[in-house]
Amino acid sequence: MRVTLQVQAYLYLLPAICVMVLCGVIPLGFILAYSLHDTFSGNDFVWVGGQWYVALLTSATFWAAVFRSFCFSALALAVQIPLGIYLALRMPIKGALSSVLIVIFAIPLLAPFMVVGHVWKSMILPKAGLLYELCTLLGFKLNMDNPVVAWFVLVAMDTWHWTSLVVLLCVAALRAVPEDYYRAARIDGASPWAIFRYVQLPRLRNVLLIAVLLRLIDSFTIYTEAYILTRGTRDFHTTFLSQELVQTALVQFDLGEGSAMAIIYFFIVSVISWSFFSRIVPRSADHAT
Repeated sequence: MRVTLQVQAYLYLLPAICVMVLCGVIPLGFILAYSLHDTFSGNDFVWVGGQWYVALLTSATFWAAVFRSFCFSALALAVQIPLGIYLALRMPIKGALSSVLIVIFAIPLLAPFMVVGHVWKSMILPKAGLLYELCTLLGFKLNMDNPVVAWFVLVAMDTWHWTSLVVLLCVAALRAVPEDYYRAARIDGASPWAIFRYVQLPRLRNVLLIAVLLRLIDSFTIYTEAYILTRGTRDFHTTFLSQELVQTALVQFDLGEGSAMAIIYFFIVSVISWSFFSRIVPRSADHAT
């Protein structure tokens, strides 16, 4: 009976598996093949083995782009996770006001990447942008030629766009906390910090792991918003790995090098995803015990 149920479960998953093979595995196989060849005129392929991988792994430009991508992800997480937790704790868990706030927080998540980039681009336009004029009013010149300012605006833009995701996930987890837990904590005279540490945080653990994973992967692969806002030039020090990949594969049309970079990119994202997945989802051995 158990074997039959397992077979039925795999049959239900078969359409999704077919889509993944057609949209993921097969294209990935082509990219892997391209990464082992050099191309001439886009049609002639010459076997070069791991030459492109060696070139990338010994390239200072490549590692600088990887470093900038990880730095941006670290900054985004350092701001958005604490801010999202704080806002979720300050929100009412139930009632009409809670529903209204959830809808308001969901609005930034619905904005397309290109729209977000252009909106913030218009906000920093000299003599016209609201953010530019606000900084001028405060005595601060919003000079996007300054790398620190460019990074600050990028992180602010990403925070506006994605902090709501952390908030909504945390609110959903906090709603699952039984009221009896709060009542018992108040009877024991627990402080607000103790309630958060021993009542709310355990419920938020898996949710926060999911939020960190989603935001880490998304910020690590940022492209559209950063390109629109700063064009990703090295003068601004905002050329991330995604922009290096597009520049190499699509602009310069170096399919071999671009494919090798894409494989390394895919490997980094897969390792990060699996490390979080192994913590979020208990292993089968744990279930057996």
